[in-house]
Amino acid sequence: MFEGKKLSMIYDMDTDEKMYALKGIDFRLPDGGLVGIIGPSGSGKSTLMYCLSTLKYPTEGKIFYNGKELTAFSDREREQLRRQEFGFVFQKHYLVPYMSAVDNVMVAALRNEKAMREKAEAYLGRLGLKEREFYKKSSKLSGGQCQRVAIARAMINDPKVIFADEPTASLDHENAFLVMRILKEYAKDRLVLVVTHDRSILSDVDVLMEMWDGAISSMGERSMAE
Repeated sequence: MFEGKKLSMIYDMDTDEKMYALKGIDFRLPDGGLVGIIGPSGSGKSTLMYCLSTLKYPTEGKIFYNGKELTAFSDREREQLRRQEFGFVFQKHYLVPYMSAVDNVMVAALRNEKAMREKAEAYLGRLGLKEREFYKKSSKLSGGQCQRVAIARAMINDPKVIFADEPTASLDHENAFLVMRILKEYAKDRLVLVVTHDRSILSDVDVLMEMWDGAISSMGERSMAE
């Protein structure tokens, strides 16, 4: 589904000491499954995810998605792709504080109808929110509850790809593993990319990519990663 060729992201281009977030990496990701991307802070894992999702534009190299060169897309084409085929879970929740949990999920819905609202409620329930919390303002929810609302929002349109940047960072272990089980189930016929520094949540990934200092230090299927 995704392929990168000689992909680099360089900051401080106008200085003598350029900073490489990505250093000419090559990779190919599967069409579906749960992919874990792990590495310490500054390893380039989040930068890679943002380049794949078209939220950042690489300095050098090419990215292909289903055989099409993403790096040649216009801004409008990239925006349409994100809306129609991608879902996002960011490190920050980016919820609207005066809106309820359900309404925050519905913000991303391509259709505003009863069936979609019921679907939003179903996702929130599966992610561990109580029914009484569905219509609480997000400003009244805990950080962990807000993160689960953000995950439901990412899934509401059944996107082909979910990009999740530290999706369990604000969750306790029990809820972190609950979220990972749901993402694993979602990834049965779709692609889910999880960026994290927490190796413990990646025990059930299909592919593990390890990054270090802007490069891919290892990449393999689950049997190779264990």
